[in-house]
Amino acid sequence: MEVEAMKNLAAAIAIGAGALGPGLGIGILAAKAMEGIARNPEAAPKIQTAMILAIAFAEAVAIYALVVALMVKFV
Repeated sequence: MEVEAMKNLAAAIAIGAGALGPGLGIGILAAKAMEGIARNPEAAPKIQTAMILAIAFAEAVAIYALVVALMVKFV
């Protein structure tokens, strides 16, 4: 296998695996937040604020995976 092909494969695996965890985490997080809001609508602003903050932290992991994949591909 060529070096360039191996770099492309490694970058694809890095971003694929790196996006899988945050994607699942954000989905579970949103589902539980909606469940909490449905049970206690008065707490919706607090739950929503915490949910958005947690989504931002989870999304940061996916961005780090993207940076690593780009570094593997182009460096």
